[in-house]
Amino acid sequence: MATDDAVRALQERFGDLRIEARPLCTHLDGRESDQFWVRIPADRLLDVLLFLRDDPRTRFEQLADLTCIDYLNFPDAEDRFGVIYSLLSHTHHHRLWIKVFVNDPDPQVPSVCSIYKGANWPEREVFDMFGIRFSDHPDLRRILSPDDFEDHPLRKDYPLRGKGEREAFDVVHRDSA
Repeated sequence: MATDDAVRALQERFGDLRIEARPLCTHLDGRESDQFWVRIPADRLLDVLLFLRDDPRTRFEQLADLTCIDYLNFPDAEDRFGVIYSLLSHTHHHRLWIKVFVNDPDPQVPSVCSIYKGANWPEREVFDMFGIRFSDHPDLRRILSPDDFEDHPLRKDYPLRGKGEREAFDVVHRDSA
């Protein structure tokens, strides 16, 4: 079964979403990738991922990656953030990327930990670095930054040299460590 078959199954089940498969990338010579992504509204994400995991025609058993892109100042971007779910089917040997777009002031998507347990730490990382909240996450707290850190360093509007947070750390010397 090819990825386009999985997209067709998705279109049949969720016809109201008008799902359109788009190539994951376009090569320099104009050829399009044979791998696809689809846009899903945040409020339907859990339904779609449950279907993709459990339906015998799709069987995306693994969440291979979960990440985020900040589209600030990106040409023709309609939304600020894209949360990307990379799905892998071991049964059918194909991949599919799901993109959910959210915006400021309160970018939020539902947690998918109830569907893919491996989403726990990647959701925490996206929360920490981009400020995307994952509703119903079992333990949504910072994973890379200090707990009291208020900013999100991978947002494009975060200054390249930071906001002085490095000066707040005590200097540790070899003889005092």
